[in-house]
Amino acid sequence: MLVSNTNNLWNWKEWEISWSLVNNPDHINNTNIVLIHGFGASKEHWRNNQNVLGQNFNCYAMDLLGFGSSSQPKALLDYESNKENQIKYCFDLWGAQIADFCNEKIKSPVILVGNSIGCIASLKAAELLNQNCQKVILLDCAQRTMDDKRINKNDIIMHFLRPIIKTLVRQRFISNNLFKRAANRKTIKQILNQAYPTGKNIDDELIDILYKPSQRENSAEAFRGFINLFDDYLATDLFKIVKCDIHLIWGEKDPWESLEEAKLWERNFKNIKSLDILKGVGHCPHDENPEETNKILLKIIQDTK
Repeated sequence: MLVSNTNNLWNWKEWEISWSLVNNPDHINNTNIVLIHGFGASKEHWRNNQNVLGQNFNCYAMDLLGFGSSSQPKALLDYESNKENQIKYCFDLWGAQIADFCNEKIKSPVILVGNSIGCIASLKAAELLNQNCQKVILLDCAQRTMDDKRINKNDIIMHFLRPIIKTLVRQRFISNNLFKRAANRKTIKQILNQAYPTGKNIDDELIDILYKPSQRENSAEAFRGFINLFDDYLATDLFKIVKCDIHLIWGEKDPWESLEEAKLWERNFKNIKSLDILKGVGHCPHDENPEETNKILLKIIQDTK
């Protein structure tokens, strides 16, 4: 019989982190899975996976700081003076959050599973955990094409516009207005229609999973922090230093993260052991096609030695 603990709070530094656990007390196991959501999502985005994985493993999910039901401190940018209840949103922050949770709450080796920017955070956590991370599974890992390190030197227009864009998005009133325009059910559904090309599982529950956290008082702060991350880790930076095996799962029709680039990753990095492609699926295969994704996840997890 599955046991689900969904409303747990963990005090991390000066903030509260929301997390959940699903497992089967009748099935004794030592395998711990930690699910890490992508940008604008929350632990509930794993709604079609956690119960399945929890039948055989201890399956955790958490809300990254700034998202879901976790604390939402104000964003601190590099040029700003530090004030109370402010933080620099970045992959060092989220990676440390995940690693500390694993060390303090789970206290055993883990398998990290991330989607989108949750993949970068998971890779950073894997580096920090070292031998206590058994493997990392990345679903449509963010490629961060707007990072300074990825800008084509020959793109004259972007080199002209980039300083202007950076100056604009630093302004809180501009980032707040951008966020407000996106944080409504109609726009969220439009974005989902791009992310889920088959249209499968786009329902009121999913829209609420994304919409309700966006209505919290400081919900625009993580957005402001993230859109100002122009120089942070790329996945390839972390592939070079993460010691455990890495597995990729990709939606064939992902509109934002290139499948062709994922294929290059698999060829160029020896610690990437597999690339599974789901036909017709977009950026969130775990929710758009959970049946096939869960099969792949189970196979990869069960191969853990």
